[in-house]
Amino acid sequence: MITRLRLAAGLGVLAAALSVGLIPADAVADEPSAGKTAPKVELVLDVSGSMRARDIDGGSRMAAAKQAFNEVLDATPEEVELGIRTLGASYRGDDRKEGCKDTQQLYPVGPLDRTEAKTAVATLAPTGWTPIGPALLKAADDLEGGDGSRRIVLISDGEDTCAPLDPCEVARDIAAKGIHLTIDTLGLVPDAKTREQLSCIAEATGGTYTSIRHKDELTDRVGQLVDRAAEPVVVPVAVEGAARCADAPQVKPGLYTDRAAFGTHRWYRVDVLPGQEVRASVSVAADRAVNPDYGVLLRAVTVHGREIVRGSEAGDGRTDVISTGLRHTEPTRDDADVDKPAAVTVCLEIAHSFSVAPSVKTTPGLPVELTVDVVDGPDEASDVAAFGLGRGWWLLGALVVTGFLAGVLWGFVSRWRLAVWRTN
Repeated sequence: MITRLRLAAGLGVLAAALSVGLIPADAVADEPSAGKTAPKVELVLDVSGSMRARDIDGGSRMAAAKQAFNEVLDATPEEVELGIRTLGASYRGDDRKEGCKDTQQLYPVGPLDRTEAKTAVATLAPTGWTPIGPALLKAADDLEGGDGSRRIVLISDGEDTCAPLDPCEVARDIAAKGIHLTIDTLGLVPDAKTREQLSCIAEATGGTYTSIRHKDELTDRVGQLVDRAAEPVVVPVAVEGAARCADAPQVKPGLYTDRAAFGTHRWYRVDVLPGQEVRASVSVAADRAVNPDYGVLLRAVTVHGREIVRGSEAGDGRTDVISTGLRHTEPTRDDADVDKPAAVTVCLEIAHSFSVAPSVKTTPGLPVELTVDVVDGPDEASDVAAFGLGRGWWLLGALVVTGFLAGVLWGFVSRWRLAVWRTN
């Protein structure tokens, strides 16, 4: 009987597997959305003479970049159109005017031919100047057209050598065009000036800056940024917080960026209807050398100054970012006009305790990213956590009952076995 049941089960599993295998792949896969423009990414690589330095895991910076490019090209999603642009790859002379024109598109933005792209990367050799500003302008032109996400990933080991065309101003001009183009920057073994310039470029367009000192870090970060291009784009909105709640800007659900000076507080206001829940989180990035002890505070306060709830986080040692968050549900009220309940203004206060050495600049303040969301609050008290358990009370009760019944049953079986043993 058992053998027949096992045979029947095996035949059922085999039939299910065969039936799945016979379904056409097109019927299982999701159909691509019609009319959607493919996301575009252009990798902009610094090929200036300083890339010959051998300070990344015993090899040159250029070798680390080539290895990272080859691995990223192998892993690039099929839906992403990718291109490669270089700066400082051709001109070997000392004429600054000519050196600042040295930027070429090594591989055009479009469907990726991995073999062809790798072959082009293999020909690169560290050569000339560092025209970051001109390269960013050309890269923005390379990504024109379409309504899909667009991203520039700039990899450099030094600051721009072609001023007065300030690359930070170039990034701001690109952001001002409203074309939703994000620039992410990666600094290879950067000094303070390079880190400051690359951070400014990234911040201007809502991008990120990453300091790189190892080959694996470079490969992983470039791969993450290329993958991110295929995800829905959320462009942070620049906002300037006030020194007090009464002057704070009104924010709606969304993602915001600001700067928080050292030793100051930033205030924002959000309207919440009775029965709604406001959820907020804040991240403060350390874009310069900071002292080892730090913390961040996020408070929800009434317009009269009464604290509602707070979230805080502290740490010590080296960090790139520290985050915290909070949630507050506005209670419902028995108003006469129930159809149009009045919104309640909640003030959000952000403060951080980062500090720097006297030799480090304190202006501008540290980058702040604020996320605000307003959702419907819980309908019943049972939805709210009770003693930290929430609906876990059901599970706890079930475990207690189960344990009690199991103990009674085990005691009965033990007594029965003992009686049988004594009888025999």
